[in-house]
Amino acid sequence: MEATSKYRRYKKCDLSSTNICSSHQHSGETKASCKGCCSFLCNVCNSTSRENCLVGSVKKIGTKLFKLDNSNKNGNLLGWSSSSSSPSVFFPSPLPRRYNKRAVLCGVSYAKRKFRLKGTINDTINMKELLVKTFKFPIECIRVLTEQEQNANLIPTKHNIMESLRWLVKDCEAGDSLVFYFSGHGLQQPDFKEDEIDGFDETLCPVDFIKEGMIHDNDLNSTIVWPLKKGVTLHAIVDACHSGTILDLLHVYNYERGIWEDNKPPSKEPMRKHTSGGLAICLSACEDSQMATDSAVFGGKGMNGVLTYLLTKTIRENPTGITYRGLLAKMHDEIKKINRRSRSCNNRILHHIFHSKIIAQDPLLSSSEKFDVSTRVFAL
Repeated sequence: MEATSKYRRYKKCDLSSTNICSSHQHSGETKASCKGCCSFLCNVCNSTSRENCLVGSVKKIGTKLFKLDNSNKNGNLLGWSSSSSSPSVFFPSPLPRRYNKRAVLCGVSYAKRKFRLKGTINDTINMKELLVKTFKFPIECIRVLTEQEQNANLIPTKHNIMESLRWLVKDCEAGDSLVFYFSGHGLQQPDFKEDEIDGFDETLCPVDFIKEGMIHDNDLNSTIVWPLKKGVTLHAIVDACHSGTILDLLHVYNYERGIWEDNKPPSKEPMRKHTSGGLAICLSACEDSQMATDSAVFGGKGMNGVLTYLLTKTIRENPTGITYRGLLAKMHDEIKKINRRSRSCNNRILHHIFHSKIIAQDPLLSSSEKFDVSTRVFAL
């Protein structure tokens, strides 16, 4: 999938000889749209002006100069470190109280690989904007991992992603809303623990997966599902191939039949797949056997993941709220509409845009508990 034409479709599962994905438009610089008023957005201080951006700037406090230190491992404080040899200090503290919203957003582009993705940065920006503007997440409580980050701790390596996930659920309390978002490659591996109905484990690919390995669904389940206490809600939104049951949750919603289906481990040995009283909900780009797609069909600049684009678009178009069933219905209808348009298209150029297989995926909902998808409003 090396073609550079904006009309070429990309699948998030084509790694040359390996069964992975290829998609997304990689921009050389992190940009975000602010309803036409700006083209620059700092992921650290949230400034929309390069002149006012705090990153790398120097601040005078008393008689000493302090430089913004974005290497704070807590991921939620802006650290000012002294330009002298004196100990670092924090000034001012942007977290005067404990917030009950926290998010980890991962966009992996594999920029130096031939299976690079070309839209994960766009996807991550869209998700961050949705969390901040629509669901009122404090920007200092959102940890973003991309290959464009200057802080080495925020590069989406396997170690950094797992550390961020542990930070996400650490000391969670009743009333907390947690979000894990991932846009990148996804794979399947043979299941040796016999805890998968289809015989395959689902995995996510960090930027260094060739050297360090993939992140398995079992690891995600034990890291961010097990610790969820009563009253805590986690949403995982995964825009990757083979991501249907990426969290190994016990219930999968069959959209066509309108029922919850059992996804309990088939192994004879007891396998823990449940929370500690909290609720985990996962919205995946496609079923385990399918490949997720990115496309330029939606307009705008660059590529967008189908799941991410349709999710953020649908939420923004329904400011008063939409149920989980309604959200799934909107996304399924939009995919069918584009596919119908592609089949009726005779123009050669448009055929490249609306290829009959450009969107061959079915967004999937899974959960640690059954709930009424027709009445429960989607909220993060």
